[in-house]
Amino acid sequence: MDRRTLTQALAAMLAPGKEPESLLLKRNGWMPNNEKLPVLLYRALVTPATSVEAFEELIAKSGWKPQWRNGVYPFHHYHSTAHEVLGFARGEAKLILGGELPGGVELTVKAGDLAVLPCGTGHCRVSASSDFLVIGAYTLNQDWDLCRAAPDAAAIERMKKLPYPAQGALTRSWR
Repeated sequence: MDRRTLTQALAAMLAPGKEPESLLLKRNGWMPNNEKLPVLLYRALVTPATSVEAFEELIAKSGWKPQWRNGVYPFHHYHSTAHEVLGFARGEAKLILGGELPGGVELTVKAGDLAVLPCGTGHCRVSASSDFLVIGAYTLNQDWDLCRAAPDAAAIERMKKLPYPAQGALTRSWR
């Protein structure tokens, strides 16, 4: 992906009528989710042939810091100290967002899709293709934790006060 293509992809995110799918999740059992900020799901943001490095550059230009390449854990968890971007670089997977079913939501993601998860959002991989690869990114100055149990009072307060990107193409609907 050259600079012109990156610029076009960023412009497409900002174009009127190009809103992402939005999913507002309520508390589900021990999973806190985030009742104020929705999950944002961008379908086919980039072509599946886009290189991983170019996808990372697009995420970085959107105000997020790519920190790892891997998959999604096969157990329900959330982060209480960071908002997260999952850039689906290769393959496809079935995920559950929001905690266990029936309260959670099962969806399929494919190469080129991107999800923005506000802090507290439960996520878990159900299945994935053998080539499934995710780029994990977080807002600047936020370090992620791994939570697998109900939040205590301190974690609830931390999540309520956690700042989110005030600017940036990926989270413009959070404003």
